Amino acid sequence: MAGKFEIYEDKRGKHRFRLKAGNGEIIAVGEAYESKSAAQKGVESVKKNAPTAEIKEIPTDKS
Repeated sequence: MAGKFEIYEDKRGKHRFRLKAGNGEIIAVGEAYESKSAAQKGVESVKKNAPTAEIKEIPTDKS
């Protein structure tokens, strides 16, 4: 089964998206958006940019 994006309204009335793997596990979540269309644009941005995005490790601040 393929993964899927879900767009939903949270308890505060903001629109969000999450990406679920084929087994139903949530593997990514988006920020809160004011509108459903803005959340949809967020999904499209992830779909467009993810295939070419580099993986960058951020060092832990141990101070």
